[in-house]
Amino acid sequence: MEHLLNLHIEKLPEGLYLATSDEMPGLVAQGRTIQETLEIARDVSKKLIEARAERSDAPELPPAADSFDYQLVVSG
Repeated sequence: MEHLLNLHIEKLPEGLYLATSDEMPGLVAQGRTIQETLEIARDVSKKLIEARAERSDAPELPPAADSFDYQLVVSG
């Protein structure tokens, strides 16, 4: 099942990117590029979802909707 998480991505003074999510506590990913940061965030979120599934008291994430907005990052 696919889930849709909103990420907050910020560029750090060191030039790295940091991704966090209010919807997924514990999701913290850092990379050299936005793409690398997104890939790491995807891996971390998968592990967090697996860990949540093992806990019976953890709220379940809603599935991804059939339609949603997405910001596409394009290099120029």
